Order: sequence, then C-alpha cells, then structure tokens
Amino acid sequence: MNRTHPVVKLVCLVSMLSVVAIPAIGQTGTTVRSVTDPVQLELETYELSNGLNVVLSRDRSVPVVAVNLWYHVGSGNEEPGRTGFAHLFEHMMFQGSENVGDDAHFRYVQEAGGTLNGSTNTDRTNYYQAVPSNFLERVLWLESDRMSALLPALTPEKLDNQRSVVQNERRQRYENAPYGLAFETLSAALYPEGHPYSWTTIGSMADLNAASQEDVQAFFEKHYVPNNASLAIVGDFEPDQAKAWVEQYFSDIPPGSPIDRPDPAPVQLETEKRLVLEDRVQLPRLYIAWPTPALYEPGDAELDILGGILTGGRSSRLYRRLVFEDQLAQFVSASQSSRQMAGQYGITVQARPGVELSRLEEIVDEELARLLVDPPTEREMQRALNNLEASFIQQMETNLGRADRLNAYATYGGDPAFLVDDFERYRNVTIEGILDVVRRYLGPERVVLSVIPEGSTDLQASR
Repeated sequence: MNRTHPVVKLVCLVSMLSVVAIPAIGQTGTTVRSVTDPVQLELETYELSNGLNVVLSRDRSVPVVAVNLWYHVGSGNEEPGRTGFAHLFEHMMFQGSENVGDDAHFRYVQEAGGTLNGSTNTDRTNYYQAVPSNFLERVLWLESDRMSALLPALTPEKLDNQRSVVQNERRQRYENAPYGLAFETLSAALYPEGHPYSWTTIGSMADLNAASQEDVQAFFEKHYVPNNASLAIVGDFEPDQAKAWVEQYFSDIPPGSPIDRPDPAPVQLETEKRLVLEDRVQLPRLYIAWPTPALYEPGDAELDILGGILTGGRSSRLYRRLVFEDQLAQFVSASQSSRQMAGQYGITVQARPGVELSRLEEIVDEELARLLVDPPTEREMQRALNNLEASFIQQMETNLGRADRLNAYATYGGDPAFLVDDFERYRNVTIEGILDVVRRYLGPERVVLSVIPEGSTDLQASR
C-alpha cells in the first residue's frame, strides 16, 4: 500500500515561496502540495508497495517532461579496496539491459528529440531525461528496464569496456589535468583512513582493475532497487496517466534488502596538516580546507552565507582584497561543500605569476580574523542571501533542474516540499551565527595544500 505522507504546514519563504497543503486527490495515500509566488509548483508524492518514492510536479507551460531517477548510492557507500563502483554503474546503466540493446538508451531518447545524462557524487547517482511530453511512457519503460533487468545483459566484455572508459576518464580529469589531483589529496588528508569521503567518486585505478563481475553485481543488487530510489516526473503530463505508467513499469520490481548506511563519527583534526603537490602547472594554487557540519545540520547554512561574504562578487572581502586591491591572485573562491555524512569548507586561491602562496595564506588568515572584529554588515548578509535565492530560482526554472532539486529534497530531507524549510534556514542566519561558525570551524586545525609548478618549492605556503 502507498504510505500516507504528513501534511505540510503553511510557511512563508522570503516572499519568494509558500507551500500550502491541499486535500489529497487521486491515488490513495498521496499528499498534494502547492508552491506559489512566484515559483508556481504543485507537488504530489507517494510510494509504491516496493518502496519506490514517486514525486509528480505538473507544469504545462511547455510540452516537455523531465524524468529524474535518483538512487541513494554514491561513492560514500563503497568500501576501501572496492571504490569507484557507483561511478562505474553510472556508465554501465547506459550499456543496455535485457530488453534494450547496447547503447540503445541514448538512441531511443535522442531520436525522440530528448536529452539525457547521468551523474554520481558521494551520496547519490542520478539519471535524467527531458523529452517531448508524448514520449514519457518510453522514458519510464527505459528506466524501469535497467532497474529490473540490467544484470542479465551485463557481460564481462561490457564490464571491461566501461572499466577502461572510467580509467581513461580518471587519467583525463585527474592524473593528466592541471591541479587534477588536488581534491583527491585534500580528501585523503581531511578524512581519516576508511572514512567514506576519504576517496574520490571516480575510485582508484587499482580498485577498478581488481573489481570482478561478481563484485559489481553484488553492489548493483544491493543498491539499485526501488526502495533505494526516488522518481521525479516534472513538466507537461497527465497525472493519472503518469501514475498508471509508473505502476505498470515499476510496481512489480522486487525491493531489495534494507541498506545499512555508513555512519562515521564527526571528523576532527588535531593539528594543521601542510601538504605540497608538485604538478605540471604554470601557476601555484593554494587550497585550505576544514571539516564542517553535514548537509542541513546547524552551521551548514551559515557557512554557505559566509562563502558569499568572502568571495561572492567583486565587492566580497577576499575577492576585493586579493584580486582588486593587492592584485596578488587571479581568482579566489570560498564555499561550504555540504554532503550527507560530513561537510568541508574550502578556500581556493589562484596566484598571479611570481606570487608566493605564503603571502596569499597570510591574507586569507587576516580576513578571517577581521571578520571577528569587523563583523559582516547587513548589506553583506543580504547580498549573499540574494545570490543564493537567485541561484535557487534559476535551477527551478527548468523541468530538469526542478526535478533534480525535488529528488534531492525527497532523498536527503525526506520530503520534496522541504524546499521551503531549506531556504528558511538561510533566512534565519544571523551575523552572530556567522561569527560563531568562524570561531568554531575555521580554526588552525585544517589542511593547507600547495600545488606548485614542478621544482618551484619556494612558492609553497610555509610558515
């Protein structure tokens, strides 16, 4: 039976959004919500008997429908020695299933005039398509077939082929790309050995080579199941017909066993770690990273706002100081990377020719210290909030972007209507809250990584 979802209360959201519960209609156990002003959005969410979460959001402004399927599995669900599997399956899922020929998924969608792709991160894998509305049934059939019938079509030849593709991607994006190994180096230093975020999503060459067909089949059977997935349909469609197709193509797929998710202890660094990575680059680059709260935890929203205060535009503190006034850097960025099991705050500075990273680090530390004696102004706070709001609305303007956002809320927040509570977090951020996260999280216990041209050790950040 479909699970009844709780009714959501009326909430105002910075005069941008509101959500109001209206009487449930259609399928028993559904909850229908309306989001308006100026983002007009109606949500209906329900669950099939096999555990598949379904999110419907109708918008008839253009005759296009987006289908976005999230599996709640990413590299954070892997184990040491068995990394890269989630990203490998991002590729394998396009290689054909029992009733879909090799690479035919692309052909079926593109011949219909649609677009499609997939992506993987530490916490989820998603597959998304946007097609003319009259091809919705085709896309739902394609997604259901690879969920239920991928393994019968998985051959050693396909596995070896996609293993090679992923390894070449690693060479291109990591090993042979300027600064490509920086994030992997930071992750290994910031998180303790064995932590789900201590390796990269793409995995290691050794682990990819060692993966057997039995290994990857077991990983698929555990994670790529309806009770570990959320299906969002957004755009121009008839709700009753869409629900009938979802029932037809997905309801008979058996659920998997309950998944034991990793629950690592909060990360704490005892001391500062300083690392140097010599690379085939022209200019040195400074990376500073701290462990911070996970997604939606207290402090997460404050750190997002802080990123805007420090580097969100030409008048932001670090950008103005490093790029315009002192002209020591080509660019600077600061942001909170919010993930399900842990967060990390990072500041990256690209030096200008001849500039030592020690000088850039010194200025970063000066500006962080200045925040505590010269707190952000209301104008700075509002500017950062406005930028976040603009980014939010821009993503919600497209069916694909909206479907992905709703699936994120359904997966991480437990309810696609969490979008209201999400932005309310930022509305409630105070100046004192900003100062508190600076004191609490951005202290001397951090990772400092200098990426320098080969042989230019004099340019590294050193004290």
